Amino acid sequence: MDKSESHPQKRSPDWLLLEDGPLIAVNKPAGILTEGIPAGEQTMVGLVKAWLSEKYQKTGNVYLGIPHRLDRATSGTLVFTRNSKTAARVAEQFEKRQVSKTYWALLEQRPDEESGLLVDWLRKVPDEAISEVVTAETPGAKEARLEYRILREVAGRWLVEVQLLTGRMHQIRVQFSSRGCPVVGDTKYGGGEWLNGDSMHSGIANPGNAGADSSKTPLIESSGVSEAVEESVRQPVSDVRIALHARSLSLLHPIRYDKLTLETPVPAYWDLSDESFYAKLRS
Repeated sequence: MDKSESHPQKRSPDWLLLEDGPLIAVNKPAGILTEGIPAGEQTMVGLVKAWLSEKYQKTGNVYLGIPHRLDRATSGTLVFTRNSKTAARVAEQFEKRQVSKTYWALLEQRPDEESGLLVDWLRKVPDEAISEVVTAETPGAKEARLEYRILREVAGRWLVEVQLLTGRMHQIRVQFSSRGCPVVGDTKYGGGEWLNGDSMHSGIANPGNAGADSSKTPLIESSGVSEAVEESVRQPVSDVRIALHARSLSLLHPIRYDKLTLETPVPAYWDLSDESFYAKLRS
């Protein structure tokens, strides 16, 4: 019998993508932190721990390994582990750049080329939560590399697919902004404001793309996601949601070592519900 079947209960939360042994994958909505401060604010780590505690009737502290993170304003694929051994194995894959990460972004301007490699040197601005492009000789500078291709035009903006080759702070946002193509909604890096509160919250209860099954009964008070995002609206707009989505992530399963590709649809409020477009990408 599957271990999860020994604990019959409510439907899985809408944000759960996969529970496969010690590996858990979720679809993090924009507006909710992965973990951490401020104290008392709901996070994806807190939601997953609460769900595990209820599902497996655990008391006390619930372990959750956090091999990577997504910014509050970014949505998409996020993985966790349930024990320290698998946490170390997955963390090693990230450190050795064996994990393939694909993002989708809406840009305010069309990049000069249909596809390409972007290479810059970035550094975190001291005492500020931003990064900047600098010369290679600048103290603290780290090389940033990504590949991209344009997928389509969307209402005067440009949808691009990005393969991250390094993992620097705000890398996608900074590299495109420095070329005059800021991410839509990213006011921190030169983008204009995007959507309003109603448009954003319409996609929170079920953070998948339009057409997804909305009949699922959420677990733990609407999965706790709506409440967490409601609280985040008090933050600066570019800290709440930008048009950047962690579309997919490929890694080796930490026990079986077979390749897993975890994919999440963009939120419904991106309005990319053209089925022919998705069919073309899959072909």
